[in-house]
Amino acid sequence: MTSRNSTPVVISPGKGLGFITLGASLHNVLTRVKSSPQSYPAIDLSYSPTDPLRTPVLLQLPSNGLRLRFDGPDQRLRLIEVLDFSRVSLVYKNQDVLKGGKADELGTSPQGPSFRHVYNRLFGPSYPGEYVPPADNSPYGTYVLSYPGVAFSFPLQHSAWSDQCDFVALLSSSAALPATSMSIFQGSSWPEVRAKLFTQQPLHPRSSAILGKSRDSVADEVEEFHILGAGKLEVVRRTSPPLLLNLGETTPQDLIAEFGPPDAIYRKHDRRISIHRVAGAGGGDAVHLSPSPSRGMDIPDTDHSSSNSVTDDSDDEISPSSIGDPTSLPAECFFNYFHHGFDAFISYPVTPGPAFPNSEISDASPPPSSSQLTATKIILHGNVPGSYPFNRHRRTRWVIHLDQSDDGLTSESPYDEISEQLREVWKGAYSSQAEERAMQRPMVLNRGWGDSPESSVEFLGDWEETTAKGPRSGTDDHDGGLGNTELFGFPGLLFEVMKNGAVSCLTIY
Repeated sequence: MTSRNSTPVVISPGKGLGFITLGASLHNVLTRVKSSPQSYPAIDLSYSPTDPLRTPVLLQLPSNGLRLRFDGPDQRLRLIEVLDFSRVSLVYKNQDVLKGGKADELGTSPQGPSFRHVYNRLFGPSYPGEYVPPADNSPYGTYVLSYPGVAFSFPLQHSAWSDQCDFVALLSSSAALPATSMSIFQGSSWPEVRAKLFTQQPLHPRSSAILGKSRDSVADEVEEFHILGAGKLEVVRRTSPPLLLNLGETTPQDLIAEFGPPDAIYRKHDRRISIHRVAGAGGGDAVHLSPSPSRGMDIPDTDHSSSNSVTDDSDDEISPSSIGDPTSLPAECFFNYFHHGFDAFISYPVTPGPAFPNSEISDASPPPSSSQLTATKIILHGNVPGSYPFNRHRRTRWVIHLDQSDDGLTSESPYDEISEQLREVWKGAYSSQAEERAMQRPMVLNRGWGDSPESSVEFLGDWEETTAKGPRSGTDDHDGGLGNTELFGFPGLLFEVMKNGAVSCLTIY
């Protein structure tokens, strides 16, 4: 998609443009684009640094004349726009959208297809579109001509516009210029879709790799995780029934049967965080992130080994083929599901975190002694734009159900809101206000040092030095490029939080 001389790209109204499919995840599209730097030499990503999870994300490919709009919460492609017809060869049902257009020596782009070409040769008759008057003193407004799943924008002289005019005659006259852009969307027309563009349910999957394949040949895609407490998670999937994961019981073979083989497996050696499990200097009490040591929570490993390559001896890559023989797996390793948006920590069974106090779920019983490996932690990745591990996993959405009556805390909730509700839920577990304050001090996690960001975990300062002071700045500041985030813990849950309050990662154990 780099020039008019490249292989033509097929327009599929309501579906996509070439391999770029409506409903595809930002991770899927960006990974494909980045894998072909010769075809896509320039990539621009735009997002809100203060609210990256609730505002649209824009992926622009200026060398290809394309702009892609993704919704913020789910990061799925909602709108494909062609802004420069000279930089991509487009065809529809074997007809060229624009014949022979090339940018001149000064880089000035030619105009797009004429109304006559669109109307007579490409898409045929259409209902009247809508006219958008000029927003400034420009002599031209914009006439948007819609077909099911595709629309064209034509500059139209404002002085020539009238509600009483025949739009076909008007757009065929000299008052109208050739199209300046084309949009591909899901819906019957642009006016009908516009208001629900970022909220309607996408028809197509997040990964173009599973388009047209049977349910038996590929694993169903994950829609959302429901966190129920006591180590129980319900996985909502696109077409299959919901799946219940029980930490300490679900085996590696169960994960493979439901989600397919992991994209990578890593053995875990590093225990640099374990210093915070022992007594502090001077014989002080052990540092815990839980409201009470009796609740059975300790600081979990935060090194999720989700890097695509291994450059540190704390992580060893294991061939995914070894999962066919359970005895070949090490006692502790990570199953990395980059395209599902989560990791699973595999080890011998341990008692998971407690149930939420007001829920109807009981605390899990201590597991019996067993040599059977199980999933003991699930790590859900937010893929927040601006975060250090951005685009390593696709975004996973989640809901924490504190009791049966609430709507739950979601992956889009600001952490201050999450913290306020969790503090209230666990209020009775603290022995004093001093203990409550002590347990809620954050740790600063730096993923910016070292060659392998996930295996080079550094903690900056001690608990007192990293205490949050006042509201977060609301900026995309990364402390001089270190990629620092803060860790906050509640029983069974560990949140990795960015400076703008977005939850970058949630560990359930």
